[in-house]
Amino acid sequence: MTSPALAERLDGLLFFPVTAFGPDGGLDLDAFRAHVRAGVEAGAAAVFACCGTGEFHALSPEEFGACVAAAVEETAGRVPVVAGAGYGTVLALRYARIAEEAGADGLLAMPPYLVVADQQGLLRHYTALAQGTGLDVIVYQRDNAVFTPETVVALAQVPNIIGLKDGHGDLDLMQRIISAVRTELPGRNFLYFNGLPTAELTGLAYRGIGVSLYSSAVYAFSPEIALAFHSALARGDDATVNRLLDGFYRPLVDLRNQGRGYAVSLVKAGVRLRGLDVGEVRPPLSEPAAAHVKELGELIERGLALLGDH
Repeated sequence: MTSPALAERLDGLLFFPVTAFGPDGGLDLDAFRAHVRAGVEAGAAAVFACCGTGEFHALSPEEFGACVAAAVEETAGRVPVVAGAGYGTVLALRYARIAEEAGADGLLAMPPYLVVADQQGLLRHYTALAQGTGLDVIVYQRDNAVFTPETVVALAQVPNIIGLKDGHGDLDLMQRIISAVRTELPGRNFLYFNGLPTAELTGLAYRGIGVSLYSSAVYAFSPEIALAFHSALARGDDATVNRLLDGFYRPLVDLRNQGRGYAVSLVKAGVRLRGLDVGEVRPPLSEPAAAHVKELGELIERGLALLGDH
């Protein structure tokens, strides 16, 4: 059953679980369920299933549906479930239907596959997706889907497009988008999310333009650190924020930048390090180097130790 008030429910730390695979490379729904269950019990405000961190690109429609349904069952209505949707308009609509049938509360609409479209084409794509589903839609800005303020104003006029997740990182553009929507659509409750990889690193900057919601990849393998950071950022405890930035998040981003695809594969390695075997990433991604996994383990220990330092 979809939620008519998804926008009001997205208030807190957003959990993007990895998708678990077994030794044979097939879907491991038991491990995925355990991962989702642990994340919700730790305090996640929402579950974004089968999105970027969840290797949406590597899943068949059948696997996607099974994962979304499992996430819906494990959350049992305690928090909303938002599912990924992508590729071209026809396939995006197919994934939307699957997500809706599985009981998801909303969609994270990822960039179209392969092509670089103009603003009118992007507007047509996301409008068609939103109009073709009963679910609320969050549009993901990144890569080949970067919007002008005018396009976001137009998207925000579609009733079930409820927000914009920014993975592009242009704060000047984001401020102009926020200002344009506020000016042109006064009273519109339109959400903005910091969707950059390791979003905590830019949390202070996004907070400065009024964007407090963000996706936390760290939450997938260390909810303790992610929740401590989120709480400190929300209450304006910049001393704690900076301690975690300097001692954990900046070194983590430095490590993440050592390999292509590490925004996903390193997160999955972190989940395994914390005791849950969620398997390896699927091609075309590769596993992180053993030395980098070792460094990640040391970083996690350092981050946990920082939680006790005041």
